[in-house]
Amino acid sequence: MNEHSSRSHAIYTVTIECSEQNSESKPLIRQGKLHLVDLAGSERQSKTGSTGKHLQEANKINLSLTTLGNVISALVDGKSTHVPYRNSKLTRLLQDSLGGNSKTTMRFSMNLESLLTNTNSVLTILNT
Repeated sequence: MNEHSSRSHAIYTVTIECSEQNSESKPLIRQGKLHLVDLAGSERQSKTGSTGKHLQEANKINLSLTTLGNVISALVDGKSTHVPYRNSKLTRLLQDSLGGNSKTTMRFSMNLESLLTNTNSVLTILNT
């Protein structure tokens, strides 16, 4: 296991609201959100030898990252009748910023010394 790797996701959300009066004297409220998300790294148990609590954490992290990939794939596909937002807490928290009329930008960073398979997984998600 990477001793310096974060064992959790971190989400920082900035919400901005703007209120205007329209011609009918009814307030028009606009809201915008900015999510800054630091995802925990995905690690393979066979490579890290994690057991016990660390293995459970790794499994939950990997499941939420897989669900995020599935949500992105379903949204990009356009043919999916179901987007699995509810399959992880991470995707439930980010649901309003991933779908609908939102604008989403993702940036990925990787350790140059990381395994090719992990890098390939990140690039596959980035490519969708």
